[in-house]
Amino acid sequence: MKVVKIIAVVLVLVAAVLIFVAPVGPLPGIFIGGTDTTVPENWGDTSTRHEIKLEVQGSIPRVVTVWVIQVDGVLHVVGSGKSGWVTMLGDGGPVRVRMDDKTYSLDAMRLSTGWQGILTAYADKYRADYPDIVNSFSKPEKAQASPAVFRLSKT
Repeated sequence: MKVVKIIAVVLVLVAAVLIFVAPVGPLPGIFIGGTDTTVPENWGDTSTRHEIKLEVQGSIPRVVTVWVIQVDGVLHVVGSGKSGWVTMLGDGGPVRVRMDDKTYSLDAMRLSTGWQGILTAYADKYRADYPDIVNSFSKPEKAQASPAVFRLSKT
């Protein structure tokens, strides 16, 4: 009976560690995982890719699951101006992105102009699968500085 209790405690501890280390749903983590991979010249078709893992650097890195949109061959991510990862990233900096088992080192740059078209493409991509979420977004022309739109490019 003692062995069963020890095993149960160990399993609970492992589960707790995983919850705090890896991103789970809307909860950030600190471990991105994957295999470091050279950034491709062309990302290919990302229209069916809904989520990626994004690691923002810091004294303790933050890994979040975010939606991604590709416009003119360039990847972009969008976040609330008040979210933790956006605050950590500020106007931009080094990030790592995980797609499947591949992890890419990229540079994120916050767009101060031209982001409205990216936000429109982003909403168009996700509207069919997540209508309630997308319909709650502000229209790009009214959004002002609320959303943070980042261009992801080679470092």
